[in-house]
Amino acid sequence: MRKRRKIWIALSIIPQILLVKSLSFFPDFVESFYSNGLYIVISKAMRFVFGWIPFSVGDIIYTLAGIYVIRWMIKNIWRIRKDLKAFIIDILVAISLLYFTFHLFWGFNYYRQPLHTKLGLEAQYTTEELIETTDALKQYTNAIHSELVTNDSLAVVVPYSKQELLKGSSEGYKNLKKTYAFLNPQPQSLKRSIYSIPLTYMGFSGYLNPFTNEAQIDGIIPLHKYPATTCHEQAHQIGYAAENEANFIGFLAAASNDDPYYQYSAFMFALKHCLYELARRDPDLFKEKRDEVNVGVLKNYEQERLFWMSYQNPLEPVFKETFNTFLKANSQVDGIKSYSYVVALLVNYYKKEGFQTLN
Repeated sequence: MRKRRKIWIALSIIPQILLVKSLSFFPDFVESFYSNGLYIVISKAMRFVFGWIPFSVGDIIYTLAGIYVIRWMIKNIWRIRKDLKAFIIDILVAISLLYFTFHLFWGFNYYRQPLHTKLGLEAQYTTEELIETTDALKQYTNAIHSELVTNDSLAVVVPYSKQELLKGSSEGYKNLKKTYAFLNPQPQSLKRSIYSIPLTYMGFSGYLNPFTNEAQIDGIIPLHKYPATTCHEQAHQIGYAAENEANFIGFLAAASNDDPYYQYSAFMFALKHCLYELARRDPDLFKEKRDEVNVGVLKNYEQERLFWMSYQNPLEPVFKETFNTFLKANSQVDGIKSYSYVVALLVNYYKKEGFQTLN
């Protein structure tokens, strides 16, 4: 009886995959039934249960799970030769259960409506519109930078602790939800990952644990990156799985914060994406626009570059390609490149709303 149950669970991975792929053709259904229905209940419950705990429960679970898997493999490796069928069934049972849990707790959000549809934004933009948006972001970034330093050649030094930056990130969402009520990550569940060093070597600033709904932040990234990064991970918490959409919502939330250090993090983050896109389209114009950015802002960009350069290693491309494959498997057809598509949201939001409403 137990063996038969295992076989059924193992084989259930096939209809699960078919169901998930089928739902990808019905984003309206996913949006209404799951993302704005079941997921809200599940995610809020998990943030309520785990959010108050000062350390990352998800990281502890991953640690214990890793130890268990290693122990199980050592104890069962002999079965590969003597009982291969049962060994494979056990592996498929684990995969099937993980696949089910992942999609129930978070993964179906990959198949919801595009954010630009919900916000009433266009999906395309011209180079002229990109230039206009880049100029606006440059002006905001320079202006906020000038508020925070005594002269424009100084890099911004954030005066807050890491814990203070995590705690304050939700203030921007409180302001933002006055306009967009569905952007509400309360109760808060933000943690510094105990695996911050491995995360950095892999090239990631943070991640959302789909099994506990904790937003995990790389605890060693430069402080001026904390606001944009934490707000990005909170966007994942409220059900926006696509990286470009989480980037854009993270920008909106950090820019809506009353604290200028959060605003600075948001606008320099958005400006960098637009400058990258401008460099791809018109390298000469990119250099012209870059030279109009305050020297101190460029120094903060250089701090980021040197930080990531100091952790470069031969395995980083492997981790990035693995994540790239994961994104493509979950309907993010452009993989990691989808991060750059935040530019389309920025340009069209600016065209429709302007940035003055954010602060």
